[in-house]
Amino acid sequence: MIINNKITATVFLAFTLLLTALLPQFTFAQNTGTPTQVVYHVDDAETQGLKALRNIRNHLDTAPSTKIIVVTHANGVDILIEGAKDKKNNVEYAPLVSALKSRGVRFEVCEITLKNRNLKKEQFILDADFTPSGVVRIADLQAKDHFAYIKP
Repeated sequence: MIINNKITATVFLAFTLLLTALLPQFTFAQNTGTPTQVVYHVDDAETQGLKALRNIRNHLDTAPSTKIIVVTHANGVDILIEGAKDKKNNVEYAPLVSALKSRGVRFEVCEITLKNRNLKKEQFILDADFTPSGVVRIADLQAKDHFAYIKP
């Protein structure tokens, strides 16, 4: 009887230690109620512009509480220039951007790109915000704010 009690106590102790070690992983995996945060990286309007905007629309249709920031730099900023259109489909970007902005999406333009391409803030739609460096912004969102990264 004493041997059985020792075995039972040992098994119980081992189970308790295992559960204690695994419990933080299980609680981390549970939904904490905070929305998913995602940064979309757009650096080429011609190949990514329309696809990115459609992906974001679909993303929000499926997960409406997602916090989304679109960071543009290089030729990706073109989706936010007033009057810009997708060259392949002749679709204007501004109405699509405005619709997404009304759903809480933030669109940011890299100021280094502005300088390198001799662009002015006034050339951009009102829905555009500006960030000193697109790549630094993306890195900070990922490393400091734990945003997921998507490059369409």
